[in-house]
Amino acid sequence: MDGRKRENISIGAYVAIVLKKDQRSGELTEGEVKRILTKSSFHPHGIKVLLQDGQVGRVKEIVEDI
Repeated sequence: MDGRKRENISIGAYVAIVLKKDQRSGELTEGEVKRILTKSSFHPHGIKVLLQDGQVGRVKEIVEDI
């Protein structure tokens, strides 16, 4: 599913994000969404989220939706 549309992401969903420090390499980090930080309905680089473990990044892939 497309991580650039806010409507596709829900709290509790398991997603793959790219952290700020990993933007050049494109390394993905997986986790559960605690909060959706982007207010707009679409962002070309992915919706920014806060994971349960406190990491912040942009959603590249929705692994498992709740």
